Amino acid sequence: MKNNQFNKIQCGFLSLLTFAFISCSGDDDYQEPKPLVEVPDNFPSFIDSQTNPLSKDGIALGKKLFYDKTLSGNNNVSCASCHLPELAFSDGVALSNVGVSGNQLHRNAPALINLAWATNGLFWDGGSTNLESQAFAPLSHPDEMFQNLNQLIQELEAKPEYVSLFQKAFAQPVSQTGIVKALAQFQRTLVSGNSKYDKFIRNEADGFLNEAELDGLALAEQFCFSCHKTPLLTDNLYHNNGLDDDFSNTAFEGMLQGRFRVTNDINDLGKFKTPTLRNIEKTAPYMHDGRFSTLEEVIDHYRFGVKNSPSLASQLNQNNTLGISLSQTEKNNLIAFLKTLTDEEFLNNPRFK
Repeated sequence: MKNNQFNKIQCGFLSLLTFAFISCSGDDDYQEPKPLVEVPDNFPSFIDSQTNPLSKDGIALGKKLFYDKTLSGNNNVSCASCHLPELAFSDGVALSNVGVSGNQLHRNAPALINLAWATNGLFWDGGSTNLESQAFAPLSHPDEMFQNLNQLIQELEAKPEYVSLFQKAFAQPVSQTGIVKALAQFQRTLVSGNSKYDKFIRNEADGFLNEAELDGLALAEQFCFSCHKTPLLTDNLYHNNGLDDDFSNTAFEGMLQGRFRVTNDINDLGKFKTPTLRNIEKTAPYMHDGRFSTLEEVIDHYRFGVKNSPSLASQLNQNNTLGISLSQTEKNNLIAFLKTLTDEEFLNNPRFK
């Protein structure tokens, strides 16, 4: 199977009209329009948003907004300030302080990977239901971008290029709705599925896994994939993975209590969203608060550091034994496998930068 065998979301009716016109004119310079998003063969089908379908102009506007520091109150912070493409749209620090206030955040900035399939809540606790509504939080939060949205409209309206882009994308003036819709469209195109592991699964020529990586894959299937389900390598659910055993601290609007903050269900204390393992080599530090700096530390947590509590994931308390038993060699092989999930094409894709 070749690398370019993808399910493609094409550019739509206008592209078909263009194709028909040029074909009839006999112009040999015609080039097939690029798909709006490429979905690897081993992925679920791409289901576009019914209320905010992808468009070439919407994606282009969203990309421009994503990198524009005008979106912050002090014009010094963009979405990309905390979501760097070369780090799989994470930021490489535990708790960022690059926001307008300079205050340290209380949660790690998550990587932005395969969000088109993240349909069970966003943020570490699922506090937002979709990418459109999610965008309002960092835009307005005092410790993040702290932008007055009415002021933002005025700033963008003062730029003729944005006036034109909003008209092309949504046939309307600059608006709050258009801003978050465009940002969401761009983020839904951030598809990562061309790692060495994916090529192995698709039986492609350059998808060879060595003995250590294959052993690591077997260990991942045994111990990891129950929550980091293939092919997305997340189940998009919420789990207590034994980081803590006391969730009584209600500070910061309950942000330390995990999913409980949203559901008020005691069974959700300490549960946080399962992050994808894709590009995990590039998304350190790890966990919702960035407490682990390396993959070695992460695995040692599961070997030796799991703390028991009523909401602990059952996989981490088998036969009254906490955690996962791995030898040093098995740990090394598991890390070797995790590094096969790095997707260099995604990290260096010029369409995302």
